Amino acid sequence: MLDQETGEFLKRSGLAENISAIRAERLTGGISSDIWRIDAGARRFVLKRALAELRVSQHWEAPLSRNANEVNWIREVREIRPEAVPDILYSEPASALFAMEFLDYPTWKTQLMDGDVDIAFAAKVGASLGAIHQATAHSPRLADKFRVPETFDALRIEPYLKATARVHGAVAERLLCLAEATLGAETVLVHGDVSPKNILMGREGPVFLDAECAWYGEPAFDLAFCLNHLLLKCVHMPGARDVLLRAFDALKDAYFNEVGWESRDALEARVARLLPALFLARVDGKSPVEYITNEIDKEKIRMTALPFVESPPTRLAELRDVWARNLAND
Repeated sequence: MLDQETGEFLKRSGLAENISAIRAERLTGGISSDIWRIDAGARRFVLKRALAELRVSQHWEAPLSRNANEVNWIREVREIRPEAVPDILYSEPASALFAMEFLDYPTWKTQLMDGDVDIAFAAKVGASLGAIHQATAHSPRLADKFRVPETFDALRIEPYLKATARVHGAVAERLLCLAEATLGAETVLVHGDVSPKNILMGREGPVFLDAECAWYGEPAFDLAFCLNHLLLKCVHMPGARDVLLRAFDALKDAYFNEVGWESRDALEARVARLLPALFLARVDGKSPVEYITNEIDKEKIRMTALPFVESPPTRLAELRDVWARNLAND
């Protein structure tokens, strides 16, 4: 049942003529927003409202302005790759609410968790992400519009890198320096949460959702964040390890094929520096992945990640290969 504030938002939007006749279904899985699917006669759409405090075990607050930031990211990307984002139907930044079209596609996470790893789709994700970064690189207009380091810090840097630094004192200085360097970048329009759960498998390729972390900053973060999920799922689905690692390579290569704003070597080195830190953060930060609960599995991740946090690689294949060897020792 929608609350009064959300019902009033719907009336103002003009998306539902008879509020009492609509059907609202709360969608699951979000920790940072309330999300509903709305059926209003023949029209179906999604409502999203940002929460001031995220639904996690540790205290985690974030600015409500991220709701408007997400709308702005979607609108910008729609000018670049219209098939890669839903259409925004109505938004009210002051209410931290917006409505977007409902797309009835499965998430990439659902497919991956079923053990069905589509390498060609992974390559499409990499190519689409790379194209968005390429089209937005070195843009003073976008830098001004998405200069929100405080939001990116609250949603990504603090809960992942800084929180993990508090757990691992031996590499704390390395993690904090990485956090500072990442926040200091202003290069492309970053999504900030390129996770399989936020990618729909659309008819024309990937559709990106949940861009509330959007920020004009470090492209390496988006690529590292997405590749991280393919490494983590190797633990959960041992039978799919080889194909997950091939998907890792396909996504990475397709992404770098789009890169023209800087040298591949420089960018890959930064991705390779971020990836082990994010790998470690998904077991020891504020947002651990829900499907890795066994302490033996967590230790395997720590054993792989910590040496690379201490001494970062320059190539992603270095971390990938060590992870593959460690998994083979099961």
